[in-house]
Amino acid sequence: MADLSDEELLAELGVSLEAKKKAALTAEEERIIAGFEDICRFYEEHGHAPAHGEDRDIFERLYAVRLDRIRALEKCRSLLAQRDPHGLLGVSGTDDESPDPDTLDDDALLAELGIEAEPAADSITVLKHVKSRAEVRAAEEIASREPCKDFETFRPLFAQVQEDLKSGVRETRPFGQEAGIRQGEFFILKGQMVYVAHVGKEFETEYGRRDSRLRVIYDNGTESDVLLRSLQRALYKDEAGRRITDPTVGPLFGTTVEPDDLESGTIYVLRSLSDNPYIAQHRNLIHKIGVTGGDVKKRIANARHDATYLLADVEVVATYKLFNINRTKLEKIFHRVLAPAQIDLMIQDRFGHPVQPKEWFLAPLDIVSQMVDKISDGSIEGFIYDPKTAGLVKV
Repeated sequence: MADLSDEELLAELGVSLEAKKKAALTAEEERIIAGFEDICRFYEEHGHAPAHGEDRDIFERLYAVRLDRIRALEKCRSLLAQRDPHGLLGVSGTDDESPDPDTLDDDALLAELGIEAEPAADSITVLKHVKSRAEVRAAEEIASREPCKDFETFRPLFAQVQEDLKSGVRETRPFGQEAGIRQGEFFILKGQMVYVAHVGKEFETEYGRRDSRLRVIYDNGTESDVLLRSLQRALYKDEAGRRITDPTVGPLFGTTVEPDDLESGTIYVLRSLSDNPYIAQHRNLIHKIGVTGGDVKKRIANARHDATYLLADVEVVATYKLFNINRTKLEKIFHRVLAPAQIDLMIQDRFGHPVQPKEWFLAPLDIVSQMVDKISDGSIEGFIYDPKTAGLVKV
């Protein structure tokens, strides 16, 4: 026995030298190390530690929260001390506006990451669920993009929408929280135009929510397979996120506002207070009809200085709210139907130049209400105003 070397003696005792030299890591320690390695790779790729902020990529925000947790826990710092080539453990990257992760509960932490909290009995303390839950959810938010092999099929659609936006046939509107998304609709997300080419079959998530898988095409020739709820959240959180209106949607009007309705503006009917003899004589019949997406009162605030309003104050005699329609096309409908009643009036502007205002019509107010009703039920096509009978007639 005396002739045995140290190694042989340990072998006789059943002790593995390798095991002594390299202690086994617990599952939790392996997760912490793997998570920190992700942060190190982020530093190597971007040249800075991950930071908080709404303008940051969701993965960077995840890494920032994880790094704050690691820095705050002594056992994590000790475990990673020899695995920190960039000195990330000793430098605080939390700015004054960033919340202390140790003061956040589960829901607040998820909210800081921009992720909707899910009902669950367990918590996300000490990195336990950060990778398995939040990062998987983040991956769903972003969804990997790949080249769209049949993009030539969609290219003309994007080109047409661009033309429609320039001509005013389509418009952009802010995307409301939990607003609907339908197949064939266009959106603007992170500065890119997005087309929903397909909405898959609806299914129920593990949390009892309804969702669908979408095929989304981007105007740069890529596509992604993303969840409907994920696209909703991304559009709502993007301050520049927009819905592009569809010129063929309907109905044009509704008596009540539905959750998915998109308010497009207001039809306003004005009456001039001008002392022009012709206008004064027919004041109760002469009306200006327009459509605006802003505040009507602000629009007419400087009427007395604007030849469009006959260089006189005006009064609002009727308004109608619009939902899910294109304002430019609607205004053209009004002008087409009332064309026979457009007044031929020439006035001088503030500089003495002759001006012929448009959008003023010699028609009773109830005719406008009839037009609104016919537009609402889709029966306006083919009708025109007849000044002789003072009514709408079918051409």
